[in-house]
Order: sequence, then structure tokens, then C-alpha cells
Amino acid sequence: MDETYVSLANFAQTGGLLYFMAVFAAIVVYAVWPGNKKRFDEASSIPLREDD
Repeated sequence: MDETYVSLANFAQTGGLLYFMAVFAAIVVYAVWPGNKKRFDEASSIPLREDD
């Protein structure tokens, strides 16, 4: 029984690591994708806008 738990724990740790690495890679790709530059430039200027 102990061996089953260790195997399941290792699988969960590896799966979680791969999942979070994939999510991180997707976020980085989204952030540096050339098509998103205009959107990020507009968002970066929001704090500098004058309220009317």
C-alpha cells in the first residue's frame, strides 16, 4: 500500500509541475506575442489619462 501512495504522489507532483510549466509558458507567449502590443500599450497609459 505504501508503494501505491508513493507512486501516486510522484505522478501528481510530476503532473502538477508539467501543468504549471505549461500555464507559465502560455502566459509568457501571450505577453510577448506581437499582436498584443497595441492592447498592452493602451493599458499602460490608463493611469496617465486625465479624468473628464
